[in-house]
Amino acid sequence: MLELVRSAEYGYTERQRLISTLCEKYGFLKRKNIGRSCGGRDITAVKIGSAEEYSLIAAAFHGSERITSTVLLMFVEELSRALSENGFLGSLNACRALNNKGVIFVPCVNPDGCDISLYGAKACGELSGAVNRLCMGDFKHWNANLRGVDINHNFNAGWQELRTKEIKMGIFGPAPTRFGGYKPESEPETLALTELCRTVKIRQATALHSQGEVIYWRYGENTPPRSKKMAEIMATASGYALDTPIGIADGGGFKDWFITEFNRPGFTVELGTGENPLPAESAAEIYEQVKEMLMLSLIM
Repeated sequence: MLELVRSAEYGYTERQRLISTLCEKYGFLKRKNIGRSCGGRDITAVKIGSAEEYSLIAAAFHGSERITSTVLLMFVEELSRALSENGFLGSLNACRALNNKGVIFVPCVNPDGCDISLYGAKACGELSGAVNRLCMGDFKHWNANLRGVDINHNFNAGWQELRTKEIKMGIFGPAPTRFGGYKPESEPETLALTELCRTVKIRQATALHSQGEVIYWRYGENTPPRSKKMAEIMATASGYALDTPIGIADGGGFKDWFITEFNRPGFTVELGTGENPLPAESAAEIYEQVKEMLMLSLIM
């Protein structure tokens, strides 16, 4: 039973307070702000261990997918408790599994977008009018950052091809979703992740999205041979299916960039099923289904 993280809606302030509480309770959790959003909100990373290379899990790239942040924080709490008690997470002893390994979590890549989707215009400050016009009052389904750029279309991997697809779909500029910016890595949220990966050696990276219960594991010519086997193990542990993104979902994403840039395994995991935003009360059920998969993703 988790003590701190609940199946509830967490806005930026509540999420940051929760991260602080987790770090206070478990002294080996180290937090660092790796960037600031367009709206000035901190983009926070949490680290476990000290190693030459780290596994990375990042969540909440899209505002309406903020449940992924809650699921990741549930994992951080249960993993931290298991480490502190020399206990198990799923079938794995946490201390033995993470011996000599380092882990970095980024619970919320897009804090502005998450607050826009949750709170509406009041989360937008002086840009509330512009955001309202872009989404025509439908804040709930907002995915982009405060400037109307979809962070998971803004990474430099197949970006130009993706931009062409966006234009064909009538997406010419800032929008609630699917506009990848006027150039790759134009957004501070994107840069927070790319600079982290360029500064710290990341051995493998997983991006959490919702929804669909699928795992994407390959992109282009640089997908490492071991990625498929890793994805198969993750699928077996979670019951999720392996899949390949098509159309406007292909390219421009963090997983795509990570594979292209470093020739190392990268994964996108689509959590849960339904329509985004998924109900907050479903977070615990989703977490129980994927926690062993998340654990395995750190150690393979």
